[in-house]
Amino acid sequence: MPTNFLTKEGFQKLQDELDYLRTAKRQEVAARLHEAMEGGELIENAEYEAAKNEQAFVEGRIQELEMLLATARVIEDNGKGRKSDTVQIGLKVTIKEGNFETETFTIVGAAEANPRDGKISNESPIGKAILNHKVGDVVKVETPGGTYNVKIIKIG
Repeated sequence: MPTNFLTKEGFQKLQDELDYLRTAKRQEVAARLHEAMEGGELIENAEYEAAKNEQAFVEGRIQELEMLLATARVIEDNGKGRKSDTVQIGLKVTIKEGNFETETFTIVGAAEANPRDGKISNESPIGKAILNHKVGDVVKVETPGGTYNVKIIKIG
C-alpha cells in the first residue's frame, strides 16, 4: 500500500470528516431512507433512490478515509520551525519561473493538496521535480503541456 503523507492539520481534518460521516451523516441518511420507505411504492420512489445513492456515497467515502488514514504518515511540524537544506514534504517553498512573480506553497501529500490554498502535492509535476533540491537550484519541470525551468528561491 502506498504511503499517504499528511500534515497534522490535514490528518485531523480527514479524521473529523470520518467521524462526522460515521455518526451524524450515517444517521441522517438512515432517517431519509426510513422516511422514503414509508412513502409507499419503492419501485417508483425517487426519494428512496436518492437516499440509497447517498448512502452508497457516504459508505464509499468512509472506506476511502479509513484506508487513507490507516496508511498515513504524518509530517511533523508542517514546516513551522523545521529547517532543511533541501525541499521536503511539509515544507514551504518559494520558486520563480522565468520573469514571472515568485510563488510560495507548501509541499503536501496528494490527499490534502489544494493549490488555491497554496498546497501542492509531492506527486504533482512541480512537487516531484523540486523534491530534494536546494536553494539556488534550477530544476526542470516536465508537464503534459511541456517542460519549463523553475529556480528555488527559499525553503521554509
